[in-house]
Amino acid sequence: MPVTDSIADYLTRLRNAGQANNKTTDIPYSKQKENISRLLAEKGYVKNYTVIETDPFPFIRVELKYSDDGVFAIKELTRVSKPGRRVYEGKELRKYLGGLGLFVLSTSKGILTDKEAREQGIGGEVLFRIL
Repeated sequence: MPVTDSIADYLTRLRNAGQANNKTTDIPYSKQKENISRLLAEKGYVKNYTVIETDPFPFIRVELKYSDDGVFAIKELTRVSKPGRRVYEGKELRKYLGGLGLFVLSTSKGILTDKEAREQGIGGEVLFRIL
């Protein structure tokens, strides 16, 4: 069955795997999802990710991160811009929860957080927010 919103599918797979206390989750590959995985790994929301080249469809294996208590590192993961309603922010980006969380944007310079986009003075499509 085809997926109409691949980013929402990506976020749902992460949320579901975290609630089920899985160590990893597999996500169908796309360049955009690889860049999102890289950003989440850099910011410490996931341990690591690996692109696995299989025939005919490659996928991304994401290693989830938990605290010592077994609590999933991602508390909230919400899609903002959807296929039916795109949400764009200009150069004056607002902070999510006063800077506690992040907005992840798709910009002309790639996938960036709200802080990185403010520093570079660019706006873009707000993909999702994470806490």
